[in-house]
Amino acid sequence: MRNYLIIGAGAAGTFAAANLAQLDKSAKVVLAEKTRKALSKVRISGGGRCNVTTSEENPQRLVLNYPRGHRELLGPFHRFGPKEMVQWLEERGVRLKTEADGRMFPVTDSSQTIIDALMGEALKNGVQVEYEARFDTLPLDEYDAVLLATGSSSQGHRLAESVGHTITPLAPSLFTFNVPDPALHALAGTTLRARLTLPELKLSETGPLLITHWGFSGPAALKLSAWGAEKLHALNYRTKLVVDWEPEETSGLTKRLKRYLAERGESALHADEYTIEGRTTNKDEFVTCGGVELKEVDMRTMRSKIVPNLYFAGEVLNIDAVTGGFNFQAAWTTAWHAAHAMSTHP
Repeated sequence: MRNYLIIGAGAAGTFAAANLAQLDKSAKVVLAEKTRKALSKVRISGGGRCNVTTSEENPQRLVLNYPRGHRELLGPFHRFGPKEMVQWLEERGVRLKTEADGRMFPVTDSSQTIIDALMGEALKNGVQVEYEARFDTLPLDEYDAVLLATGSSSQGHRLAESVGHTITPLAPSLFTFNVPDPALHALAGTTLRARLTLPELKLSETGPLLITHWGFSGPAALKLSAWGAEKLHALNYRTKLVVDWEPEETSGLTKRLKRYLAERGESALHADEYTIEGRTTNKDEFVTCGGVELKEVDMRTMRSKIVPNLYFAGEVLNIDAVTGGFNFQAAWTTAWHAAHAMSTHP
């Protein structure tokens, strides 16, 4: 009987365990979690609704949403992408709905639906789940194959480094911008389509923008933070931000916003300058850029090129995406490939 160990009972680890146990029915599959609960990130994502994937099925377009990992994920997405994940869930009784922006959620609007499907499948297939499990070293000699699916946890990166892997420096991604401007904060709750530019980083993003009590949020700000995550971290989240409040002919300006811009001068409509002085975590989706160097991993199998019986899946890898279900899809895709490769591990 073959023995497999999966470290990390998050989205990637649990999905890998469920698939691996189904593929190798005679094997012992251990899913080890350092906390007392599995799938904690799935539980709170999307405000508790769980934006499980995206409706974008074309791999070439899909990879454009990944600041890190876009080239490496193209092949894996051809084999297992959003379409296959939706099918996997539907086969287990989970119905999904698609919102106008392409985000997909369970029709129940509850992350518990996804948790029940993932953990239910794992337990049905005989996965042995162990909680409060800690590892000082990787027990590679005790198992036929080991999968690291520890997310952005320092534990996983430390274990990967201990066997020779390189860890790209970690930095937060998908965050909102803190802008110290009380007059702007008075407009909190205002939403419109705008173009945000970070001149120092030569990055720009157009999309829905939300004014908050601390600065700027919404898809445009979150996407810009993802693409600029590493450089913004290096700048200690202090840099200039330029807002084009009316990037297209159709105006979304409210009367209050128009009055605010009039007081800021003639150039404010299309080139309104602010200073970012910090960041605030996005509560619906917590993401970290950095992780195990992808050049050290065979992306067809998620197998380590350094340690023969070590595999990786999910956010432990240097892969991250913009908001919209893309980060979870990377977890499902890498976990699926790892499970299939481990089931035939020599």
